[in-house]
Amino acid sequence: MSGNQPEGIIKKIIRKIGDECAAQGQTVSETLVAFMVKAVVLDPRNDFNVDQILTKKDVQSLTQLCVSRLLDTTNPSLSTIKMQIYFDTNYAERAEILREQHRVLEERLAPLVRDITDNCPLVREENQEMYQKIITYVLLSSALGASTDTEVVREVTAALQSVFPQTQMLPFLLLSKENKEQQLRSLPKLVTGIRLYNKECGKGGGSIEDLPAVLKEAIPSATQTVDERLNGCHMLAHQYTALLESMQDDQYRCAQLSPDKLKAALFNVRQYEAFLCILLSDAVTSAQEVEKKNVQFAATMEKLKKTVQNKASVDTKKVFPLFIELSNLWSSFQDEMLLLNFHTNVTKNLQQFSEIQSQFFPEKVLTYLLEGITVKSDEERIRETMGTRVNTADFKNQEWLFPETTDNFDGLPIQYHGFCAHAIGVKGLTIPGNPAIGVLKHRKRCYVFSSQEAACIFAQDPDKFIELIVEKAREHPELIQLLELHHQFEHLDPYAQIRNSGKWLMKPAQKCDSSTQTDTHILPPTIVASYEWNEWELRRKAIKL
Repeated sequence: MSGNQPEGIIKKIIRKIGDECAAQGQTVSETLVAFMVKAVVLDPRNDFNVDQILTKKDVQSLTQLCVSRLLDTTNPSLSTIKMQIYFDTNYAERAEILREQHRVLEERLAPLVRDITDNCPLVREENQEMYQKIITYVLLSSALGASTDTEVVREVTAALQSVFPQTQMLPFLLLSKENKEQQLRSLPKLVTGIRLYNKECGKGGGSIEDLPAVLKEAIPSATQTVDERLNGCHMLAHQYTALLESMQDDQYRCAQLSPDKLKAALFNVRQYEAFLCILLSDAVTSAQEVEKKNVQFAATMEKLKKTVQNKASVDTKKVFPLFIELSNLWSSFQDEMLLLNFHTNVTKNLQQFSEIQSQFFPEKVLTYLLEGITVKSDEERIRETMGTRVNTADFKNQEWLFPETTDNFDGLPIQYHGFCAHAIGVKGLTIPGNPAIGVLKHRKRCYVFSSQEAACIFAQDPDKFIELIVEKAREHPELIQLLELHHQFEHLDPYAQIRNSGKWLMKPAQKCDSSTQTDTHILPPTIVASYEWNEWELRRKAIKL
């Protein structure tokens, strides 16, 4: 299955697998099918040669294997792959979420903005209609109350008239399009600032939700939910690891359980744990941001009160920047509400992919199996190895990194998500490594280990163990994402090509980054100051003359 494999055949295979699953009552996405096809081909136990074109028999075998795996809903491996695909296609970082939200809002308001900035009404009725459009724009842009609520419309209109009365419509309409847009963008901020100040003074703003109070209660609640689920993951991971370790010496226990399914369950828990850690980190960041913005908002409001102090008139140069600052801070609260809802939704949807744990290992069964077994937490394992380290004199050709000799030691890019490289390669266990033992730097990559013995064995032949881990990932494709092995499977990256499922088996062509620059203006600029493109501006000048 090389680069000359017809793309149409691959798409047909994916479509056929999807249809067969649907016929048996299991709806699967094209993304999941594409990944499963790759996983089946990767698995050395299936004897597929990626350098040969698929025969008819290969297609039938590939289809049957994929359908069989996709219909096996009792397999933790399938749940882990679904979890990874869901998170990869739904999760986004803070900046990306907010950027997309602001883009959507601008896109939704664009027709109204064009309507306001492109037209130049001449009669009074049209002028009033244009002013109503500006009120609508301010309402929609600020997102403080429904545009159908008469009380909200009244408040917005009153606030807008205090900073942009209808008498200013004519000068506004005579501005250039760019200047109109600039002034239009500032109006929602001024109006929002005025409404927030009035709400603080008890003179309106009843429809404005107290976002700081809501966030103060909601973020700790969301954090607690993630934290509780994370603790459950830790406990299961420790128990599964203890069971797998005991099975190596106890043949009776090994006969009772399926080691492969138990490992798949461990990988499922570890992946869920990794995603929950990301969500918990985001929740902590949100809590810190809200706390910081609360202090700034209170300080700005206090400064605004001192500036106004029941005065009949206030200098706009002093008060307008404070209104805008209040509005910007309130927008930050709105952003945090959006992020909170997003992360709550992702957390809720992730849980379905870990429910297989209770089906595979009910609590009573797990308690029975763990009788007589010592369950160690990740922290306990690390504490046990504190004080032990590799003797670098035994490995003169290897580079070892230690906390006291390495700058930014805690920020080293550790391979395999921080798990012991030896334990994964030999036992297939995800045991956390202890960097204090010594970090091995091999071929510009850093590896950690769970014990001094494991570090010494791995260091004797790192390439051998790295290859063992790659083989483990071929048998358990969910490890590619969990252990961050994308560089090992560049031509079969499980996510980069997922959205282009028809090209999943194409080996990449050799590429390189390049850039070029064409001069925009090769001649010196000649600007005619008297030139005017706007016909209305020309008419105005003509009338003036």
